[in-house]
Amino acid sequence: MFKRFSSTSRVVALSSAIAFATQIVFALLMLRLFTPQEVGEFSVISQIGFFWMTLALAQAPLGMLANQYLPAHIAAQHAWRASALRGLGLLPVAALAVWFSQLNIWPALLWALLLAFCQMGWMLAQSFTLREGSAWQQAAVRVLPPVTAAATALTAALVGASVGWSGPTLVVSALLGYAVGAAWLVPALRTRLENISRVTSATNPNQSDPRSATLRMAHTLIDALLATAIIVVWQRMYGAEETGWMSALLRVLGFLPAVVHMAWAQVALAKGQHTDSRISAMASPWWLGLAAFAGVIVLGLSCAVALYQEWLDPRWRGVWPYIAPLVLWQGSACLSAAFSHRPFQTQSANSYSWACIVLGVLQSVVLLVPTGLAQPIDATQHMAAFGLVSGLGLLGLTVWMARLK
Repeated sequence: MFKRFSSTSRVVALSSAIAFATQIVFALLMLRLFTPQEVGEFSVISQIGFFWMTLALAQAPLGMLANQYLPAHIAAQHAWRASALRGLGLLPVAALAVWFSQLNIWPALLWALLLAFCQMGWMLAQSFTLREGSAWQQAAVRVLPPVTAAATALTAALVGASVGWSGPTLVVSALLGYAVGAAWLVPALRTRLENISRVTSATNPNQSDPRSATLRMAHTLIDALLATAIIVVWQRMYGAEETGWMSALLRVLGFLPAVVHMAWAQVALAKGQHTDSRISAMASPWWLGLAAFAGVIVLGLSCAVALYQEWLDPRWRGVWPYIAPLVLWQGSACLSAAFSHRPFQTQSANSYSWACIVLGVLQSVVLLVPTGLAQPIDATQHMAAFGLVSGLGLLGLTVWMARLK
């Protein structure tokens, strides 16, 4: 059992790394082949679609993995139906966001809707393949969508330049990529409920996600708003250059917590087993989280060495004061991600969401309070305070999850 679990984790980790690398290539293609106006409009539409999708899902992919008492096909159908209804209910919110952005509302809203619902299908398809798919399917569902988007954008840009055609290349490329990912969900949606006779036998019958839709939505909303607020607040208080220094380093360091969550916690839930009692101490969540924390430290030190050796443009020297607080924050996030399956295996999911909401509110307070000070603090002090509170809060959450039995 451990050998199969370990193999699945490696497949998911490698495919996730390739997918992230491909997304970086796609971002570089945007800067190289498209105008700032095209990139800006696409960024606004895609961000609205992402926010729409995140709220509509309300952590449904996690519920699909945790609720092992439901067969995978039934769990996928329930998750898609509930998410689609929430997505339609959020249509006025998305329309308001598009109107506020001052884009042409009807084409922009239509593109955002298509992006949101196709991306929604892709996220659910990843959870479905973790439960039902083979190793190559688990890898393909993660890698093919960003590869498809990047290849389509490159081809369309080159062909369009040669024939003089100009169209919504970026949004069409992203939409095609998400649609390819969502295709893995089609077999689950086409299976008739009365034809499903197999019942999943979970080795840990206590594993489930008993949270209400309201609690899951609140948890998701806090996470989504905090991720958006840190960029908006930094832009408003310190300008584009400081925001670029912070966000570029955050994107690099944030890669490891995401991989830990996808390649460990999600796989543990998909296998329906109480992982910690089945594997050796060297593969325990503590060792995994600490190893990932060490990886974040190495990335931070690599950035410091690159700056010290002047391998980067001198304009990037402003990254220096962000390295330590972001390493603490994202390293602690690795530890938290390594234990994030525990609450769903110990009937503590409700307490987990409330703890995350409280921490998110505390982080938001630390983030927003300086905006109202008569004499604002500088960006270095602000990030030091935010990183310290975030790191300590995540470490406290990790200790609580580690004590769950």
